[in-house]
Amino acid sequence: MNSIKNSPFFYKIITSLLYGSITRKYAIRYIENKIAKNFGSSNNQKASSKKNKRLQYEKKIMALSIIKTLDRSIERNNLDRNIAQEVLKLWANALTGDRLKNKEVKKFYIKNKSMPPFMLVISPGHGCNLRCRGCYASSKSNGQKLPWNVLDRLISDAKKLWDIKLIVFSGGEPFYYNSEDKGILDIAKKYKDCLFLAFSNGTLLNKRLSQEIAECKNITPAFSVEGLEEETNRIRGEGVFEKVLGSMELMKKAGIPFGISVTVNSDNYNKVLKDKFLDFFFHQMGVFYAFYFQYLPIGRALDFKYMPSSMQRVDFWSKIWRQIENKGLFLIDFWNHGPLVGGCISAGREGGYLYIDWNGKVMPCVFMPYSIGNIYRMYKEGKTLNHLWEHPFLAKIRNWQKNYGFGKEANFGNNLLRPCPYRDHHLEFLKWIKELKTEPEDESASKILSDCFYHKKMISYGKKLANLFDPVWEEKYLK
Repeated sequence: MNSIKNSPFFYKIITSLLYGSITRKYAIRYIENKIAKNFGSSNNQKASSKKNKRLQYEKKIMALSIIKTLDRSIERNNLDRNIAQEVLKLWANALTGDRLKNKEVKKFYIKNKSMPPFMLVISPGHGCNLRCRGCYASSKSNGQKLPWNVLDRLISDAKKLWDIKLIVFSGGEPFYYNSEDKGILDIAKKYKDCLFLAFSNGTLLNKRLSQEIAECKNITPAFSVEGLEEETNRIRGEGVFEKVLGSMELMKKAGIPFGISVTVNSDNYNKVLKDKFLDFFFHQMGVFYAFYFQYLPIGRALDFKYMPSSMQRVDFWSKIWRQIENKGLFLIDFWNHGPLVGGCISAGREGGYLYIDWNGKVMPCVFMPYSIGNIYRMYKEGKTLNHLWEHPFLAKIRNWQKNYGFGKEANFGNNLLRPCPYRDHHLEFLKWIKELKTEPEDESASKILSDCFYHKKMISYGKKLANLFDPVWEEKYLK
């Protein structure tokens, strides 16, 4: 079967079935039936009884939402056929490929009894043309950046040592990055066997760039919005929303799959899952997916009043699953969907990722701004990414993840609705950064270390969340 999947004709046939007006209906129905069977259904109680029923339900409706979104995108002519064929092949390789065939990955596994991380998140540049309120990265127009040769080497090493197939570009603004007259699309063109996701403010794209993205076939932009026009412009600046919609139209016209990235705050949390919001972006603008990141007080002008309360977070969990199921939309909640991925995915965990910023600092997560090393120093000392992966701070987090529930059936682990060491278990995280050698990423992270009020607020949030989410975990996942 693997030899068939490795053949370009296999994906050409699948794509032909999906793009045939008659065959697509039967292909989609077949895939939906397979999903229902694999993740348990009323007709397959024996198979599903040995697995956590709630978790199987979540995996099923999430998988179905992806298929329904694919069906809509093809039907509305929003997804180019050649791009779809390439993306299908790359995702199949990333999700089903045998990474142990890679000699370096095999050596890593034998030594560590664990697979290396699944992806890298890189902020190649701190520069950005906007100054958004609450920016986690405190980006600015003249920010630092990784030189092209360092960025290129980093990705090359990650592929060689860890067989990385997915690279996420954050920022700063990824499309603002330029080094030696090269940008992130030059990386996507060079590494054609990788998938790339770029979180973008959506104001710098034009027809030429949209054509380049279409030619790459392996990169998808996720445009940041905070709601509709009023909410987005309030945080990002006057006229930004209109520019974002212009970029979306370019993507749609070129047949490029694209998404949105929403920072959920205490003001907009009850708006960004409304039918009006979702129908506008998914049905009118042609969005393929949506990431939801709940505001965390780090970065520029951090303010606890914008952080969703524990009650709002629980309410958001309930509403997002309702919309995924009822509307068949591909919606991802970075924190509340912990059970789907076995909890926290930071610190280079198997199936997870590491984060590297514009200064070459290596951190467990975009939302844990404390560094364990620097790739410049790593290269100077003749070391590799494997040496950084072994750092005690990252090892401590991975050990906590394992003890907390990663790799276990949902029935036997702790509450994966509260998976984040920084947000949900802040007292524990605070002990780690005091005991182990870490360096604050920036001035904001440095000030946080000695801010007793900040830590009290975070710890209080975690306790309130436990009181609200633990009964949900018991009721929905353990019974």
